[in-house]
Amino acid sequence: MSGTSKTIVWFRKDLRIDDNPALAAAARDGQVLPVYIWCPKEEGQFYPGRVSRWWLKQSLVHLNQSLKSLGASLVFIKAESTVTALLQCFMAVGATKIVYNHLYDPVSLVRDHTIKVKLAEHGICVQSFKGDLLYEPWEVYDEQGHAFTTFNAFWNKCLNLSIEPASVFPPWKLVPPAGTVDGCSIEELGLEDELEKSSNALLGKGWSPGWTNADKTLAEFVDRHLIDYSNSRVRLEGITSSLLSPYLHFGEVSVRKVFQCIRMKQIIWAKEGNVLGEKNVKLFLRSLGLREYSRYLCFNFPFTQERSLMNNLRFFPWRSEHGDFKAWRQGKTGYPLVDAGMRELWATGWMHNRIRVIVASFFVKVLLLPWTWGMKYFWDTLLDADLESDILGWQYISGSLPDGHKLNRLDSPQVQGCKFDPEGEYVRRWLPELARMPSEWIHHPWNAPSSVLRAAGVELGLNYTKPIIDIDLAKERLVDALSTMCQAETTARSANAYANGMEEVVMDNMDGVENWKIPVVVLKENVSPSISLSDQRVPSYQNCKNGSASRKRPSCVEAERASPNKIQYNDCESETSGTGGVDLHSTAESTSAKRQSTSSALSFLVPHSSLNAEVPHGKEPLLQ
Repeated sequence: MSGTSKTIVWFRKDLRIDDNPALAAAARDGQVLPVYIWCPKEEGQFYPGRVSRWWLKQSLVHLNQSLKSLGASLVFIKAESTVTALLQCFMAVGATKIVYNHLYDPVSLVRDHTIKVKLAEHGICVQSFKGDLLYEPWEVYDEQGHAFTTFNAFWNKCLNLSIEPASVFPPWKLVPPAGTVDGCSIEELGLEDELEKSSNALLGKGWSPGWTNADKTLAEFVDRHLIDYSNSRVRLEGITSSLLSPYLHFGEVSVRKVFQCIRMKQIIWAKEGNVLGEKNVKLFLRSLGLREYSRYLCFNFPFTQERSLMNNLRFFPWRSEHGDFKAWRQGKTGYPLVDAGMRELWATGWMHNRIRVIVASFFVKVLLLPWTWGMKYFWDTLLDADLESDILGWQYISGSLPDGHKLNRLDSPQVQGCKFDPEGEYVRRWLPELARMPSEWIHHPWNAPSSVLRAAGVELGLNYTKPIIDIDLAKERLVDALSTMCQAETTARSANAYANGMEEVVMDNMDGVENWKIPVVVLKENVSPSISLSDQRVPSYQNCKNGSASRKRPSCVEAERASPNKIQYNDCESETSGTGGVDLHSTAESTSAKRQSTSSALSFLVPHSSLNAEVPHGKEPLLQ
């Protein structure tokens, strides 16, 4: 078939030439039409923020230049429907196949499945490849064939798999097919408007998007900064991370390439007996593993962008306080380290990994605001906004993962400031009103003597806000909230037992842990020979109603065996519903309009005020 095929390569979050399986396969087969389709309507509530769209635009320009040098320009299309745009491309050039690389977030899983079905109805061959992960989610499972729900168990299994991540060589030349596709210019995609360009110009001074720049960033990190990774990652100033997260998010460098570069360094250091180097390699590889795990969780549990993996938070009394949400966003909480982090985010679209944890923890545990609000705000403002990493980071902080933070663990921003910014350099950089405060008082100016405040030009309540809440009061409020949650959980279980004709019994609060169940996902399946091993799969839930999961193969798995690309989920209502009767089964279905129709007492819609003009459209990503 070589030389005769006309293949459309649908670029998404794989904006690179090197190690791009879909592009390489298309180039081997024959003529290639590279296409990027921008469909804002399909982005829904996860329409990218200003700084993320800036990066995307620069990366697309960079990719187009590279593709041109190989012989085939990238076709830009702005569409109302992705599947319609693909069909038009198919007809325009007489294509024989459409290829793309897998994505694993809930929105993309549903969209890709729908597109594949509709294209198949037109007799169009569609093939997808692994281009964003070391291991596909359906390749990693426990001894019972179930999905892992703790990171250490997942990552240990990954590292012991016989499958070796292998990179794909880039094509030397691309031959475009005859025919004309009705595309547009990069400007006509509308990724940035005129009002945004002046702010975006500042981003170019600190960042260089594009796949070749990603390679340079990776090389510099491995050669110069990996050896000090364990120490630099806890500093808030200077080069404190790999800076790879935005490149990985947009697929400008493959995770396989990063993994192989780090492993090669590990081999060299092991031979030299460099114990410190080996320690840093293991720590960085763990960060790569967390990125893998974020996609693994979202693939297997697609409801996690809306509710907790465990159902322990379904009765938590979240506070719908828009004023507190606004103060947090604007960096006006009265806690300097938190405010500095939020102002850095506001100004640059970036925060140090440690600061992301601190501001997220403050949001959830001090302000008791719904973690989904914070997750969505991070998505709207971070340069490296990544849905799966965001979900994992915020669920980890909110105590809704089996191996996450305990929800009752509340760390004082004052103590964290003294630990991670002892001289106050970070705070002074982003809070100029505190620039003259002595290091002794900079993380808790409310305790400083009036003479110190006067000398520093600080007037609490005027040029710098007083603490939004006393930390001791916040701890008491968190304890009360947890008590309320436990009582509500006990009451609900008793009511459920009574409704089922069971005798009511008095139980200890710790018994509630037994009820914090997670739906079991079956991954280990035999694949029909007619189905490509590289093709996209979908998860299957075991029926986990009325207690522990059955070991019997559920009917949805049998149905999936007959139709591997059909998305089917058994309703584990009693175990996965985070908000009573609210329908939250699919991320892709949970549009703003749908969520607004639910009761405000049961569902938290991210306030529109988070996107107002007061904040430029600019967790914790698991790797920076």
